[in-house]
Amino acid sequence: MITVTNRFLVKKGFAHKMAPLFTTDKTLLNWEGFHKVEVNICSEPEDHDEMNVMMFWDTIEQFEAWRESDDFIKLHRRERIGNKENSESSPIISNRVVISEIAASLVK
Repeated sequence: MITVTNRFLVKKGFAHKMAPLFTTDKTLLNWEGFHKVEVNICSEPEDHDEMNVMMFWDTIEQFEAWRESDDFIKLHRRERIGNKENSESSPIISNRVVISEIAASLVK
């Protein structure tokens, strides 16, 4: 099993507003190999929020199939942030995607 974590730094106060956006798309439930999405928020830094969106998949190939799908494209369709007005109004400061293999787990 793998996790795909999108680590966001967002403007202070925006993480809790944005978190539900990552769990509203129910088409993910139909994808083979998909298990769940979790959104974790850390509001401890004084100048920004940190948000980790973690997806759990059986294999990297199943995740990549979803990432290359029409479902993914529809979900991520936004206006291009090509003009200054859109980029300045975005709550996202930065993000980084990390793909990891689950090597050990303890579940109750």
